[in-house]
Amino acid sequence: METVTPCLWFDGAAQEAAEFYASLLPDSRVDAIHHAPDDFPSGKAGSVLTVEFTLMGRRFVGLNGGPHFRFNEAVSLMVPAETQGEIERLSDALSAHPEAEQCGWVKDRYGLSWQIIPSRLLHLIADPDRERAGRVFRAMMEMKRINIAAIENAAA
Repeated sequence: METVTPCLWFDGAAQEAAEFYASLLPDSRVDAIHHAPDDFPSGKAGSVLTVEFTLMGRRFVGLNGGPHFRFNEAVSLMVPAETQGEIERLSDALSAHPEAEQCGWVKDRYGLSWQIIPSRLLHLIADPDRERAGRVFRAMMEMKRINIAAIENAAA
């Protein structure tokens, strides 16, 4: 059965990006590389046109569409992290613009935004005890990278 597949627009780096992302995340891989059958506005016949790839079991397509459109923070990919080490590993690998880091968000070298979020954080922010949720939320708002111990302390 087919499903909705996000298509990410790159300026000639779809294959490089897909390979990089797949190297970082479990259950991830490059599935197929498709070459253009003819010249197109941002490339020549035979160059990589699209790349099908899977990240954590979800299908994506990367399109080498050229310089016409850029990623912005209106769309991001959220990655759950279970440990502080995992948060640091992923953030270190993905963050190409440290000044853009805020509340677990990082921006990679292709301009794509990612949210590296401890799974526990979403539960704590949704806690029925709104005072507790508020303490966690305020603590998170002060962080660049989410610190699991600090949000747990805020929840206590």
